Amino acid sequence: MREEQAHYDIAVIGGGLAGTCAAIAAARLGRRVALVNNRPVLGGNASSEIRVWVCGATAHGVHRWARETGIMGELYTENQYRNPEGNPYYWDQVVLDAVRAEPNIDLYLNTDVREVDASGPADSREVHSCTGWMMGSERRITFHARQFLDCTGDGLLGHLAGARYRIGREARTEFDEPWAPSEADGALLGSTILFHTRDTGRPVKFVPPAHAKDLSTTPILRNRILRTGDNGCDYWWIEWGGELDTVHDNERIRDELQSVIMGVWDHIKNSGRFADAANLTLEWVGSLPGKREYRRFLGDHVLTQQDILQQRRFDDRIAFGGWSVDLHPVQGMYADEPGARQRYADGVFHIPLRSLYSANVTNLHFAGRNISATHIAFGATRVMATCATLGEAAGTAAALCVAEGLTPRQLATERPDLVHRTLLRQDASVIGLADEDPANLARTARVTASSSLTGLAAEPTPDTPGVPYPLTRDLALLLPVDPALDTVDLLVHGAPDDQVRELTVELWGTGRPENAVPADRLLTTTVAVAPGGPHWVTARLDHRPDTPGNAILIVRACPDTALVLLPERTDGVLALRRKAEGDAAVDHDIPEEDGQPVLEWQARGLRRQTFAFRAAPDTAAFHPERAVGGYQRPYGGPHMWSSAPDGDAEWLRLDWDDERQLTEIRLVFDDDVDEYLNNLHRHRTPYEVMPELVSDYRVQWCDAAGAWHTALTVKDNRRRHRVHALTTADGGPVRTAALRLVVDATHGARHAHVIAFKAYGV
Repeated sequence: MREEQAHYDIAVIGGGLAGTCAAIAAARLGRRVALVNNRPVLGGNASSEIRVWVCGATAHGVHRWARETGIMGELYTENQYRNPEGNPYYWDQVVLDAVRAEPNIDLYLNTDVREVDASGPADSREVHSCTGWMMGSERRITFHARQFLDCTGDGLLGHLAGARYRIGREARTEFDEPWAPSEADGALLGSTILFHTRDTGRPVKFVPPAHAKDLSTTPILRNRILRTGDNGCDYWWIEWGGELDTVHDNERIRDELQSVIMGVWDHIKNSGRFADAANLTLEWVGSLPGKREYRRFLGDHVLTQQDILQQRRFDDRIAFGGWSVDLHPVQGMYADEPGARQRYADGVFHIPLRSLYSANVTNLHFAGRNISATHIAFGATRVMATCATLGEAAGTAAALCVAEGLTPRQLATERPDLVHRTLLRQDASVIGLADEDPANLARTARVTASSSLTGLAAEPTPDTPGVPYPLTRDLALLLPVDPALDTVDLLVHGAPDDQVRELTVELWGTGRPENAVPADRLLTTTVAVAPGGPHWVTARLDHRPDTPGNAILIVRACPDTALVLLPERTDGVLALRRKAEGDAAVDHDIPEEDGQPVLEWQARGLRRQTFAFRAAPDTAAFHPERAVGGYQRPYGGPHMWSSAPDGDAEWLRLDWDDERQLTEIRLVFDDDVDEYLNNLHRHRTPYEVMPELVSDYRVQWCDAAGAWHTALTVKDNRRRHRVHALTTADGGPVRTAALRLVVDATHGARHAHVIAFKAYGV
């Protein structure tokens, strides 16, 4: 056995997506990081060992423009390119390569941390080191660090350090949470094991093992639906252990879950009720239960049900989520009730930094499913893409604590601006925060462009005439209003008879800039539609808001009429339809509760399509200055520069009154955060690279004589966020009064899109 001592700025314990993103974030900020994981692969529940879909704020496409950016966004889009089939082993390599690309990270796999050296009184503990055993190598390694991150999921590091935590459900009265039980208890969400099947092309028998569960002795056949086409996370409801201790009873839980999987497969193969099962075989069955819940640490803020559903904004917000408050019956697969109960906020919700550090351990951050939240709120924050964004925020905060000599509490309460600036500089998943970084010299420049998109419209062409979309339900268009919306022309098919129909058209606000559902009605008007057609009809709105924002134009259902649906994406615009009888639920087998606007107004099924329209007057939503000092993602408008369509070598330019010494630029391109992605492709988008993403570009600077010099040229770009050093031939800063980004090609879109153009110097 070998004894080792290792010294770092930051020790991240746990290599799920939260820990992985935390380590990468801290390393990119110049900190030396140990990433310690007790399994041979990274990714936690997302890894090939467990194979849970990576879900997040999009909530399977429920929320609009909600896909994560930052490190999680990089993992999503890189996997989309490398792994179009959703191979779980290829996903492992995407995550591993992201870590190995960072020279400041030392990765310790198969290393189980089970000892912690901490001291101090109960309300002010400090972690000095933790010790892990590297299995198979007989190495006992003690990790010394200034800041520690518990990303273990189960929270063992923090527990051993003396951090306060809870297990189970709070009483309803403690936080006034309607979904909480009347009395506090120890109930948890259970664990799950998944399986995959394969069609062999010939009949295959299955002889069940002795431990296979006889499903006829359980409520499963009565209350759950079995299908031969389902496998993997389609069987998320094979869940158990909520009435037990999901850590200490882990072996018992695993045995029960595997016995049920064998019983499910025995029923599918041998009951005679599935004629299409003859050629199917089990290809993979998990050996590790995927845990949902255990310890939840106590921070300076405990996130609650109201925080989620009321979308409370926090001064120290550092990430967002969008998953529903998703709670499961404590009996899991043996419950008579549905496998889940879900409630969605009207849009994404915010998470504060004060929920990511310990209230009583002065150098301990945490991220993932163990953050400071009630059991009810945890139901929305626990999904892995959200955990990953929390990891990036916690890793960023830990790096800043080291650099600035601050405690986590001091950073959150005294310097949230520093955290926000740093997260925005890294293009992390934050919303509603504008770039106010004084170091970004682009904010002091005049911004111009070769062209800008000014006409807000989608019109048929001979090649794309569109198809009638019947107004058997209410339909809608979300439109950016900047500065006004005087009229909207709609292309409408009239009735087949000789009767004129009258369309009711309403304009609604979204209430909050992060939302994209009707919240408050602004006006109602009517338009007459002649028979036949299609005809252009005009709705007069005269809407001139005090500040730019989104508005939703609703066309109420009208018999025998139809709008025209075009197969194209229109910048800043979404087509919506009101839910109708027979529409598919968000997740099969989960009943949907009424009164949830994001479920009532669906974008799913209409994405990358638009109802034919023309809006007046021209819009300023895509002017070049939108790419400087903005929000870096849709927020009450698109917040990007978009060129006029089909231009060659479009450019975006920064001009200063005098020379600046520039050392770095950062570019944020549009990768369509409204496109729902998933690591194992539950939903399969056809694009390996988003068409809107800039592919080829150049960065140029202008000398004192007015001549332009190309500082760098990039071909076949696949990343949303690019960081480039700007240096002269001798390695010094570039001295210039003008900088230009030239877009030579996209991955298919007709417009050049730039979300942010930033410049930094000395």
